[in-house]
Amino acid sequence: MSNTSNAGGNRPRYITPEGERALRDELQYLWKTKRPEVTQAVREAAALGDRSENAEYIYGKKQLREIDRRVRFLSKRLEEVTVVDRLPDDQEKVFFGAWVTIEEESGEEQEYRLVGADEFDLTRRYLSINSPMARALIGKRLDDEVSVRTPEGWKTVVISAIRYRSPDRLG
Repeated sequence: MSNTSNAGGNRPRYITPEGERALRDELQYLWKTKRPEVTQAVREAAALGDRSENAEYIYGKKQLREIDRRVRFLSKRLEEVTVVDRLPDDQEKVFFGAWVTIEEESGEEQEYRLVGADEFDLTRRYLSINSPMARALIGKRLDDEVSVRTPEGWKTVVISAIRYRSPDRLG
C-alpha cells in the first residue's frame, strides 16, 4: 500500500473494505432487485396500450435508463478502486482509513475518518482523502500543527488523536 498521493489523474482511488462492500451491495440490489421490478412495471404499463401518453411506461423507461447508468458507473468504479484492507506499518502517522481527532484554535475537537471519495459522508464524519483537510493531515503525527486553506481562509488545527480500527473490527 502506498501512503503517498500522486498528483493529477494518476491518483490512486482508494476505498475501505466497507466502502467497497457498500458499492457492491448497491450494484447487486440495482441489478438483481430494482431493475427486474422496474422492468416488470414497464412491461405491465406497455400492455395497457398507447405508450406515447402512458405516464407509467414513460417514467419506468426513464427509471431503467437511470438504473443502467448507475450500474455501468458502479461496475466501472469497482474495477478502478484499490481496496485498502490492511493497517499501515506506522500507526503513529495519519494515513488512509485513519480516524483523526483535530483540535481547532477554539479548543473544539472533531474526529474524522479519512476515506475514499466514494465514501465521503460528513454526517458519518467520513472525510474524502482528496479534500484539502485530509491531504494536509496525511503523513502527520500526534500533536502536529496543520494549516489548510478553507473557503473561510486559512485554518490551523492540531492533531490530538490518531487511531485505526483493525480489519476484523471495521466501522
